[in-house]
Amino acid sequence: MAIGQLTEYVEDAIWIQEYPVRYSGIDLFGRMTIIRLETGELIVHDPGRIDTAAKREIDALGEVRYILAPGSYHHLFVPDFQAHYPSAETFLCPGLERKRPDIRFDWILGNRPDPRWGGILEQVVIQGPRLIWEVPFFHRPSKTLILVDLLENIGDDFSHPVGLQLKLWWKLVFRMWNNPKAAPEYQIGWGRNDVVRRGLERVLSWEPERIILAHGELIERDVVQVMRSAWAKVLAA
Repeated sequence: MAIGQLTEYVEDAIWIQEYPVRYSGIDLFGRMTIIRLETGELIVHDPGRIDTAAKREIDALGEVRYILAPGSYHHLFVPDFQAHYPSAETFLCPGLERKRPDIRFDWILGNRPDPRWGGILEQVVIQGPRLIWEVPFFHRPSKTLILVDLLENIGDDFSHPVGLQLKLWWKLVFRMWNNPKAAPEYQIGWGRNDVVRRGLERVLSWEPERIILAHGELIERDVVQVMRSAWAKVLAA
């Protein structure tokens, strides 16, 4: 499976690129997001696979200054990006510094954006169960929410082949086929509902108009309604 083409999603501001990944014996596709700041510097959110051609495309956009690992399961290719961009600063989702002590990092992501991107991005830590935490980002100028595992959207219109194992799990076990929901790790248990709910309510308060997901098709209609439905259990707790 090859790395996808880097595609402009928001004019002169956001680009996305799909990449193949294998996790727990299942072939998936992830989605990397690149955000250009007003300075022209680049944020690489959820780094994916990188090769010479992909690096050339990225370098044409600007200078990579920040590498973000925004979730507990989105760290696999951070070292690859660090090797290609040794002067970039690396930010980890809380907990990854323990899970991946081999990854060199500069900062831990928190509830407030770094001042260098605070002019255009919002963020909040979703303190899920022990297994999975995430830091959603919101690009204010385009009202674009950027998630990794808080929503997955795989179904009949998914643009990649889906193996039988994934389809069975998503259809029969987690009821996620054609039904955007949080990753299975969240469905097993959200952790402290009151803490998670506060984080999700802050995300909802941003009123996004589109969502870039790491797994599955982008969501560009009825965005707040989709989120409320996907997170109904914890929002009502």
